[in-house]
Amino acid sequence: MSILVNPHNEQEEKALLAFLNSRKYDYKPGIGESEDEAMAIFLDQYNQEIDEAEKEIDNGNYFTQDEVEKLLEDRRKARNGN
Repeated sequence: MSILVNPHNEQEEKALLAFLNSRKYDYKPGIGESEDEAMAIFLDQYNQEIDEAEKEIDNGNYFTQDEVEKLLEDRRKARNGN
């Protein structure tokens, strides 16, 4: 999974980096100063994730609609204590 984050100021950026470092997350700072470069990197990784997901589907690793509906129903019941 990837997340593209654009802090609004230096204070937000420092807080975000401190959080990422404290949790030992892997991240790539300064991907690119240009918005086009950052978007190209994001799209490349996004497309790779889609390709991987399609391979999983082709290999039969997926939930049917009925399974998803049951999973969500069970989750709602557990949350509501029913």
